[in-house]
Amino acid sequence: MYSLVSAPVLGFDLSRLQGGSAAADVLLRGLSLTQSDLDAVASARADDDWDRVDLWRDVDAAAQERRAVNADAGALTVVERAPLGTLDGLLHCLRYDILDWTWGNRPPQATMPTPQVRAPRQRQSEVASKATGVLSDAAAAAYLRELLTDESRRRLSAPYAAALRALPEPEHDLGPQGDELRQLLTRVGSLSATEIRQLNKVTDTSRPGLTDWAPAVHSASWAVFLSGRVRAGAAAQLLLVQALDRSGVPVSDRAGGVWNLLSGAVQALMVRDLLDSSTARRLLDPYFTAMGPLSV
Repeated sequence: MYSLVSAPVLGFDLSRLQGGSAAADVLLRGLSLTQSDLDAVASARADDDWDRVDLWRDVDAAAQERRAVNADAGALTVVERAPLGTLDGLLHCLRYDILDWTWGNRPPQATMPTPQVRAPRQRQSEVASKATGVLSDAAAAAYLRELLTDESRRRLSAPYAAALRALPEPEHDLGPQGDELRQLLTRVGSLSATEIRQLNKVTDTSRPGLTDWAPAVHSASWAVFLSGRVRAGAAAQLLLVQALDRSGVPVSDRAGGVWNLLSGAVQALMVRDLLDSSTARRLLDPYFTAMGPLSV
């Protein structure tokens, strides 16, 4: 369910979870890591993993509790926050999408082995494995924030917090339209109550056209993939999660269509130079109607 290619879905879930903004921070840090950063992250994790065994028992129990709550969801507030994906999906995205470059040398597509020949097992170095563990612990603590005890959450997050002090501020490449995207994200991060009401109003009026919204988002996402901007597009969606939190947009508004409106605009801006005009208009016009034009 979660992948960098489907970052709008991942962002939709994180935007509605109590710890979603913190989880987005972990994923964004993962996207910005380089080989030279791995030592600093890995060194923040203790050599003795026995402590993590007990903590991950708590994580597993919390993940099972969330699945049970989602299965029995009835109250509107529960439905609004119920994620489409799971913790396993989040960790798979982190380990194999975001940190894919840490898993040895992958054979080119043209030289993939036939089904009769088993591919060599890919492994991470010890440093990469420890660094992945630090990020995974912090991601799990954030994703299951309200279901873990304060003590478990603190202990899971402590190595990540220590690693942050040794890392430079991340810089995310947002592609050719990066200036426009940053302007949009800055604007969303400082919305007034009046602007939030305007976003909801435009969301309500544009809802009858949802049948053409989904194909437009699909076209934009396909363009993101074909243009090689998957990581940039994912970073923009995760930054949008944090921007909504800074503005304090109610979860009910995000679930009710505000996320779709803003996420679609972000996705369209990411490949605005490649999209046909009708698709770009379908995704950008609602944002421009609510917030006005970009000045870049």
